Amino acid sequence: MAYYYQSPEAVRFERSMREGIMEAAVALNASGADFSTYEESRGNMQLWSRTNNGGLLLKKGVPASVGIEDIFRNGHLYAFECGTAMVIVLYKATLGAIGENTFNMYFKDLFLWDWHYDSNLRVIFTHSKYETLPGDIVYFKNPDHAPEKQEWQGENAVMLRDGLYYGHGIGITTAEGIITSLNQERVPGSVTSAYLINDALHPDFEYLRSLSLGRELPVMEQRRSESTIFSRIGGTSYIHKLKR
Repeated sequence: MAYYYQSPEAVRFERSMREGIMEAAVALNASGADFSTYEESRGNMQLWSRTNNGGLLLKKGVPASVGIEDIFRNGHLYAFECGTAMVIVLYKATLGAIGENTFNMYFKDLFLWDWHYDSNLRVIFTHSKYETLPGDIVYFKNPDHAPEKQEWQGENAVMLRDGLYYGHGIGITTAEGIITSLNQERVPGSVTSAYLINDALHPDFEYLRSLSLGRELPVMEQRRSESTIFSRIGGTSYIHKLKR
C-alpha cells in the first residue's frame, strides 16, 4: 500500500467529499431514476439530448450543475445503467465539494454514457479490498451471467457504511444482497457465484481540492495507476488490472 502525506486541510476535504459521495448515492437511489439498458435510456429532454448509443448529452447553454441537479430532482424522467449512475454520483459529490461556479467552469459539455467522464474527474485506483473505504466505487462481477442479459454481468456500487452498498437498479443492500441478485441471473445450472472484485476507485481528492482553491494541478501530479483500466462488455462496465 502506498502512503501519501496529507495536510489537515486535505484530510478534511477528502472526508467531506466521501460523505458527499455516500449522500449522493442515497439521494440517487431515492430520486426515482430507473435502471435501463442503453437501448431504453431516457432523460429530461429539456436539458439533455439522447444520442444514438443511448447516452445523454447536455444541451448547449445548460450549466453542468443544472443538468446534474435535475437528475436528483426529476429522477422519474431518467433511466440509465449502473456505470452511468456511478459517474452521476461522482459529479453530484464533486459539485457539492467544489461549488457551483467552479464546477460549471471545469465540467462542460457533459456526456453521460457508461463510464465516460470529464477529464477533470480524475480517479485513483486501489487493488485491495483492505484499502477500500466508504465512498469508494467497487464492482461485483457475475462471470456466469445469462448471455442474453448482458446488463446482469455485474454491478457497479458505491460502498456505504455498516456493510451496505448502493447499486443502481438493485438499491441499497449488503454485499450478500447484491451477490444474491446477480446469482439469480446466471445461466441455468451454474454454481459459479458472483463476487466482489479487489479493484476499486475514488476521485483524486487533492486534484479536486486544487480546483476549489483556484489552482489546477498539472497532469504529472496525478496519482493514477497505469496498470488498471475500465472495460465494458455488453451493458455493464467493470474495472480490472492489466497483466504485465
